[in-house]
Amino acid sequence: MDFVSRNISINLKRIRQARRLTLDEVAEQTGVSKSMLGQIERGDSNPTIATVAKIVSGLRVSFNTLIETPRFEPFLVKKRDLSPIKTLEGQYSVINYFPFEENRNFEIYGMEILPEGCYHSGAHGENTYEYVVVHEGTLKLVIDSTEIITANEGDALRFLCDKPHDYINISDRTLILTSFFTFGTKYF
Repeated sequence: MDFVSRNISINLKRIRQARRLTLDEVAEQTGVSKSMLGQIERGDSNPTIATVAKIVSGLRVSFNTLIETPRFEPFLVKKRDLSPIKTLEGQYSVINYFPFEENRNFEIYGMEILPEGCYHSGAHGENTYEYVVVHEGTLKLVIDSTEIITANEGDALRFLCDKPHDYINISDRTLILTSFFTFGTKYF
């Protein structure tokens, strides 16, 4: 299940329970069958846009309220449930643990870069900082083809990512790192 479907599952159940509604009552208000609503709440179904539109209209909630990351409870993201957002066979795989949302100014990614692999990233915009933690391997970070930083296992670094940059694995094992982005801050 992708993160949006998971968010919808959790938020739909939370909204229904907060309003003390049964699945039958939500089905009546939304025009979505009780069985489909149950599948969505259990995470057994990825609802279509049309189904989400019926739920939003029937429950009178905003689309964002239904798809946003739940803020009212702990939220576990399991790596095995995520699909890479970017991948190049024999080079790298990138997953997005916490994507951009309007109510927060950061994103969190996981990267795995194979030995001798390289992941090229474009500029991320003005006042965007990236924080990287190297979990395994050795990272060679090349910023704008001129500045080079080497980070080993256990190291962390921060840089203004308003220029293109390359993540290069210079070790003989898979480079595993976590990347955090912050937006709209002069320095964080």
